[in-house]
Amino acid sequence: MTGETEAQRPTISVVIPAYNEEDYLPACLDAVMQNLAGKAVEIIVVDNNSTDGTKAVVERYPEVTYVFEPRKGITRARQRGFIASTGEILAYVDADTHPPEGWIEQIWEQFGAHKNLACLSGPYSFYDLSGIRNKISTGWFVAARPLAGLTGYLMVGGNFAIRRDVLDKMGGFDSTIEFYGEDVDIAKRAKKHGKVLFSPRFVMPTSGRRMKKQGFAKIAGIYFANYFSIAFRGKPATRGYEDIR
Repeated sequence: MTGETEAQRPTISVVIPAYNEEDYLPACLDAVMQNLAGKAVEIIVVDNNSTDGTKAVVERYPEVTYVFEPRKGITRARQRGFIASTGEILAYVDADTHPPEGWIEQIWEQFGAHKNLACLSGPYSFYDLSGIRNKISTGWFVAARPLAGLTGYLMVGGNFAIRRDVLDKMGGFDSTIEFYGEDVDIAKRAKKHGKVLFSPRFVMPTSGRRMKKQGFAKIAGIYFANYFSIAFRGKPATRGYEDIR
């Protein structure tokens, strides 16, 4: 640790975008309450115009702030959370993640140790994939490291923390990006204002539902195509996307 006292630590807002997540959100919020509550200054769920019982799930957790964003799209939900939050650092997780013990402490540790750190991210582990499927799915983070060496940035959208002042300088999130490539765009623009660190220790358990539904090879191909497209062309290669619930 950096030796910072609790009073010196930056405040952290946890933001969880959610669209029709009544099935996955309860486990996410249970993990948040167990491991993050009392450490984050606030926990915000951004309901991205859900048509199911997402709001009712949030209402079962009095400590969680409910915010509604009527324009569907992950970047719009992230932006709504940015506007509604107050923390000096915004920590974004997805509604199908299980934030683990020690996760917020790593944010404090890394931002305390690297004064020029703009954005912190780390790999996923997949709690609902087993055996070889899990190993293959987590292996792409190793395969992606040469890209990070080439460009200087790598992050995943369901597991990152970013300084508020960096987001201000970036002009917030790019709402013209519907889904694929939004994480690459965030990292690329954040790098203009400091270091973007991808820490192998900063692991987030998440669902492999998209890989199970669409296949690892397809998802990996889409991600790499959009990484290169955002990095070198400034716009995503893929426009459409499928909601996996």
